[in-house]
Amino acid sequence: ENVHLAVRSGTTALYIERIYGAASVKIVSRPGSHLPMHATGVGKVLLAYAPDDVRAQVLSALTPVTRYTITERGRLSRELAGVRRHGYASTAEEMTMGTCSVAVPVADREGRVVAALGLVARNLRRDLVQHVPVLRVAAAAIGRAIPSDLVDGDFHPPE
Repeated sequence: ENVHLAVRSGTTALYIERIYGAASVKIVSRPGSHLPMHATGVGKVLLAYAPDDVRAQVLSALTPVTRYTITERGRLSRELAGVRRHGYASTAEEMTMGTCSVAVPVADREGRVVAALGLVARNLRRDLVQHVPVLRVAAAAIGRAIPSDLVDGDFHPPE
């Protein structure tokens, strides 16, 4: 399948890394690409933990990517509250038809969410939530490796 690591860059999810298997489903994300936070698993995690002003900006401009993309502000706000409560996000054909995803936050040593780690699979694999514990272990290891003085929760490209 596909595994993603993404950070927030303004109001988008910036994909830092993608690892995929030989039989993985085709998806649009690539390292260095920006995708809307409201339509991806990693993006929803990043949006759930983003500052209030960033969340408000994204929620005020929800556009559909597929017919399943959540574009209702109230519905997405409730989903983001669930992400913070349960510690993971999921999607079903919201970014790419035929795919579903699950993602967890990556927190630094101070507990700040600085990235998101996610798994994308064929839509028939609705059991992705069973992978949340493994994703959490991997996310914790990544978080421990991040020097706390290098992050502020928003990626700023070099000048």
